[in-house]
Amino acid sequence: MNKIHIFGIAATLMLLTACGSKDDDKVRPPESAENLYNEAVGQFNDRKLKDAVKSFEEVERQHPSSEWAINAQVMSGYSSYEAQDYATAVATLERFTKLYPSNESTPYAYYLVSLCYYEQISDVGRDQKATEQAMQALREVIRRFPETEYARDAKIKLDLTQDHLAGKEMEIGRYYLRHDDYLAAINRFRFVVENFQTTSHVPEALHRLVEAYLRLGVKEEAQRYAAVLGHNFPSSVWYRDSYKLMNGAAKPSAASGATDDTPWWDSLIP
Repeated sequence: MNKIHIFGIAATLMLLTACGSKDDDKVRPPESAENLYNEAVGQFNDRKLKDAVKSFEEVERQHPSSEWAINAQVMSGYSSYEAQDYATAVATLERFTKLYPSNESTPYAYYLVSLCYYEQISDVGRDQKATEQAMQALREVIRRFPETEYARDAKIKLDLTQDHLAGKEMEIGRYYLRHDDYLAAINRFRFVVENFQTTSHVPEALHRLVEAYLRLGVKEEAQRYAAVLGHNFPSSVWYRDSYKLMNGAAKPSAASGATDDTPWWDSLIP
C-alpha cells in the first residue's frame, strides 16, 4: 500500500549518530533531547522498530516540554505502525491528537490512525469491526482536513472500505436467498442499495431484490427494482438477468447467476 510520508519531522531533526546498547531494565541517565531523538531515528532506519519506539518514548520522558518530545510522539506512533503493532500506534497517535490538536503533524497523526484500521481489514467472510473502524477514521480525516493530501487518499480508501462492507452484506444476503429466507435476504440487499450506492455491488443487489420478490410472488416490487436497475445500469449483466426473469424467460437462480463461469442466461440471449 502506498503510504504518504510527511517529514518534516524526521528530515529536519535527523542527525544520525552511533549509540551504544542500553539496558532496558534500568532508568536511563539524562541525555540531551537531540541525542535521544537521533538514536531513535537511527534505530528506526535500521528497522529496529521496537527499540525505536522505546527510544522515542524516552525523549518524551526526559524532555516532556521540548519540541523533540512532540515530534517523538508522532514518530513513536509511526514506528509502532510500521511494526504492525496497530493497537499501540492508535493509542499513541490518539493521545498526540488530544494533546496537540493544532500541531502541524496532527493531520498526519489522524491519517496514520485510519491506516492502522484500514490495514486490518479482513476478507468479507470474517468479522468486519476493523472495516467499520477504518471507515469512521477515514471520514474523520476527510472531515477535519478536507484540503490535504491525506484527505484525498482517505477518500480513495473510503470507497474501497465501503465496497468491502457492501460485499459482506451481499454475502449474507446470498446465504439467506439460497436458504429461501427471502425477507431476510431482501433486508440485506436493500441495505446495500440504500447505504452503499457508490459501490460495485449495487447492480447485483438490485437484481437479487428482483429475484427475491419474484420468489415471494410480489411481482410489482420485483418490477420496480428491475426498472431501477435498467435505468441506472442498462448495460449490466445483472440487468440482463432481471430482464429475462421479468419476461418469464428464466427462473430465479437462488443466488447463482452472472458470476458463474458459464452464465445460465447465455443460452437465452441470441
